[in-house]
This record gives sequence, C-alpha cells and structure tokens, in this order.
Amino acid sequence: MSLVRRLFSLFVPAALLALSACATPFKADVARFQAMPAAQGQSFIIKAANPRNEGGLEFAQYAALVEQRLAQQGYTPASDPASAALTVTLDYGVDNGKEKVVTRPGFGYGGWGYPYGRWGWGGYRSSFYYGWGDPFWGAPDVESYTYYTSYLDMTIDGPGGKRVFEGKAKARSLSDSLPALVPNLVEAMFTNFPGRSGEEVRITIPTDKKN
Repeated sequence: MSLVRRLFSLFVPAALLALSACATPFKADVARFQAMPAAQGQSFIIKAANPRNEGGLEFAQYAALVEQRLAQQGYTPASDPASAALTVTLDYGVDNGKEKVVTRPGFGYGGWGYPYGRWGWGGYRSSFYYGWGDPFWGAPDVESYTYYTSYLDMTIDGPGGKRVFEGKAKARSLSDSLPALVPNLVEAMFTNFPGRSGEEVRITIPTDKKN
C-alpha cells in the first residue's frame, strides 16, 4: 500500500468519527415587527391560530414555553382571560420536505494535496498536486437527502385588538419532528425579544441550550 493510501485509510475514519461527535447548533431566521408596551406586569392569554389546536395537549406544551418566556420579560399570565390586556396567538408547522442533491469529488488515486514531481515524492513539483484537481481523481459521489422547513408565527394584540407584535421564526432541519423543532423556534423568537422592528436576524441556539 502506498504512503498516500495508508494515510488516507487512517484519516477518513478519524474524520468521520470527529464529525459524528460534533453537534450542530440550531439556526433560525427571525423577523419581528413590534410596538410592544413596556413590561409593567400586563396580563396576557395565549390562543391557537388554528382552532383545531386549541385545547390540545401538544399546543398546551408549546404555549407553556411561550408563557414562560413572556413571564421572564415581565408580563403576567391572566387569571381571568376575559380581562387580559394582551392576546398572544400562536401558529406553527413544518412542510413535507424537499430533496437536496449533493455532488462530491470521488476518492481515487492521489490522496489530498501530496506534491509529486519528476523525481518522486517531495522534490521537484509538477504543475499540479495529486488530490483535488488530480486527473486521476475518481468519479464524483452523488448523494441526496431531505430537508424540512419549519416555522413559528406569533402575534400579540393589545387593548381593542390593536396589533403590537408580529413575529415569524423559520428554520431548515433534517428532522420534521415538531416536538423537537418548536421549542427551538420559541427560543429563537424570544432571543433579544422583542427585537428591532422590521429587522430579520439569524439566531443561533447554542448546542447546550437546544431542546
């Protein structure tokens, strides 16, 4: 076995192991428009945008997360829904997925970037390196995977139904599991809440904060 092949056979398993050990942070694009009143303990209720979700256990779990975040901001869950100062409306979902095709250079003779000259390894360098751009490189590998786009919409209405907040968080992932995605979307929505009105920002949820 050549030196390059021996090094390559050692490098690839180690690289794959390292990649599998790395956790990918959750990233979401968040757009917010707001004229939120300063938090002074105003009461609020949370309802579902889709009437079919109202009263459901799944919706109740996500609503509890939003309730917790609003309480941390200084607002108060209403003891009497009829007299709540703020009405929070939630909607969430995930699409059916889209296929992504990725083409990568194949693995063939040459390895990664080892110079080969007229007199052997090292020494005089020819016009190219064996590896990327190597005319002896193998056929490309073609792979495909499915990614999903999830979203969380949140609006807040004040007294008289006046809209004071509109927010949307969306993210791409390899999973379509709402119980895993929605908590992260809520975390993104409330990062630096209520945000600068009219600004869309990329929010990264650190690995140790992911749900």
